[in-house]
Amino acid sequence: MACSSLARQVQSERLSELLARVASGETRAFAELHTLTRGRLRAIVLAAGASPHDVDDILQESFLKVWRNAGRYDSRRAPVTAWMSTIARNTAIDHLRTRRQPTFELDEAVSVPAASDASHVEDFDYARAEPIARGALARLPEDRRRLVALAYLEGESRASLSRRFGVPVGTIKTWLHRTIVAVRKDCLAASAAA
Repeated sequence: MACSSLARQVQSERLSELLARVASGETRAFAELHTLTRGRLRAIVLAAGASPHDVDDILQESFLKVWRNAGRYDSRRAPVTAWMSTIARNTAIDHLRTRRQPTFELDEAVSVPAASDASHVEDFDYARAEPIARGALARLPEDRRRLVALAYLEGESRASLSRRFGVPVGTIKTWLHRTIVAVRKDCLAASAAA
């Protein structure tokens, strides 16, 4: 029990340090923070009652709020996980309100357990991965590269992308999913060859 308590404390300190670096605009720290917390926030969004089809949009909006508000985080008021969980839950609730869907209690949404082992994230080699990812993105057709940039770098919503590209939101989601799958395969093939 003491070992898991120590692991939680170390994890909490790591997240606080990452969030401080995010507040200063460090994208690599944001990528690591995203990797460490995405699963937990995904579970919270689902527990709040969001449709599995909307989870990625809600998570994207939640992480954009974390990025934009990292400098406002106050460690004296709440741990990083609680702060981020509240952002994700509130974003999900706002999303559900626009669709008039029922939501669940905060206690249920925040009671999702943290991932037990994030040690594999610590070993990730960003310096090696960055050129591989850039190469995979560069090999995309121009329209797909633009779509990915607008969605994931600029934070444009699926609805806005739908209007911009003149296709239904479902088509935008399909294009993004297929493009990310293609980039993932390309990255895996490139990293295996390296």
